[in-house]
Amino acid sequence: MRYVSTRGQAPVRDFSGVLLAGLAEDGGLYVPEAWPSLTHADWRALRGLPYAELAARVVHPFVGNCIPYATLQRLCQEAYAGFDHPAVVPLIQLDHDLFACELFHGPTLAFKDLAMQLLGRLFEHVLAGQDARVTIVGATSGDTGSAAIEAFAGRERIDIVILHPEGRTSEVQRRQMTTVQAANVTNVAVAGSFDDCQDLVKAMFADTPFRQEMSLSAVNSINWARIAAQIPYYVAAALALGAPDREVAFAVPTGNFGNVLAAWAARRMGLPVARLVVGSNRNDILARFLAANDMTVRGVEPSLSPSMDIQVSSNFERLLFELLDREPAATAAAMAAFRAEGHMPVPDYAWRRATTLFSGFTLDDAGTLAEIRRLHAATGTLVDPHAAIGIAAARACPCPGVPTVAMATAHPAKFPDAIQRAIGSRPPLPSRLADLYERTERYHRAPNDLAAIEALVRAAVQRNTA
Repeated sequence: MRYVSTRGQAPVRDFSGVLLAGLAEDGGLYVPEAWPSLTHADWRALRGLPYAELAARVVHPFVGNCIPYATLQRLCQEAYAGFDHPAVVPLIQLDHDLFACELFHGPTLAFKDLAMQLLGRLFEHVLAGQDARVTIVGATSGDTGSAAIEAFAGRERIDIVILHPEGRTSEVQRRQMTTVQAANVTNVAVAGSFDDCQDLVKAMFADTPFRQEMSLSAVNSINWARIAAQIPYYVAAALALGAPDREVAFAVPTGNFGNVLAAWAARRMGLPVARLVVGSNRNDILARFLAANDMTVRGVEPSLSPSMDIQVSSNFERLLFELLDREPAATAAAMAAFRAEGHMPVPDYAWRRATTLFSGFTLDDAGTLAEIRRLHAATGTLVDPHAAIGIAAARACPCPGVPTVAMATAHPAKFPDAIQRAIGSRPPLPSRLADLYERTERYHRAPNDLAAIEALVRAAVQRNTA
């Protein structure tokens, strides 16, 4: 398997190269040069497999010859052995044709664990084989940071620096990052939004001398391996509901577009996905695009679903590349205009292609609280604000005769203030996190300034390699 950049001016790489590179040198994102395709017989052969084995089989075509299959099997088994539910990603039924897929049974209680636990082991394996060391820099709107830190803390060949927008995550999300005391972990609270943090990460990669000096790598969903590792849970849910002999639909709360892109990738591989519903909060750029081809940046507004407080959805570039018939020049031009003008000019034909599969849905904070309250009263199920948006999106955009799976992306205990506002009580943290509020925090505060952030990254690496 070989990978090309969406902007066409970066080296073609294999899976190991893409894993370590993260962002392509031309500012684009890596995508498979050709998509693997599974037949109905191939999908049926995956039915009934334990999740770790299913994940290994689904991810393997993207890994190619870089990692032996037996090794990938072992890494997947290790990655998911510590999850709290034996099914890893259990389905629960909410209504006749409405289901929720619980993606929060990993160590940090969010869907990011499903990719990060595997990525930590993939990085370690590849770096050991190359006798190399990297510095991972990442931006988080809440859950990516804690999942990445949990996966990479204490790994000898890796330094990890995570930027989060100061005051714009929940306290549980922040503490899950800042209370990890491993020497190779550095947390930075940036004065700004998630988009500002994401821009700083991209700027560090664009600073070629700094990128080479620090051996930068990424674990945000700009890294293709993140997307590949998220495809299996869509496959697992679809197979459980009768695929490939029955179509399914998915409703996905999304901000950076990576989670729903993994569902699109499963469909591109041949999984019969009838509809993808994109759930947004008040930061509704994706919903506006799908409704009226309006990809215009507005100010990021804090909400009860902070992991979706994003206006510049990085992974949309991968879909755009496909919608534009994989034309890198057209993709690069659209992204340049987006950066310069705050508006992305998407040709009408490409937009219409998107709307044949994708629908958009927006829910504000009041609606989010109402959905949490409604679902709890109707079924006894308690969901976090992000999952509430996904479930409301599924109800608002039904796919007649087709089961719809809403992705429950985080444990409700990660957002106790919102839950209390909705139902009048706070959900307890799982026992392994019961003392989270008593743990000592350790992090830096920094301005939204590239030089200041690069100085912090350099100091962290020098401290750990001295």
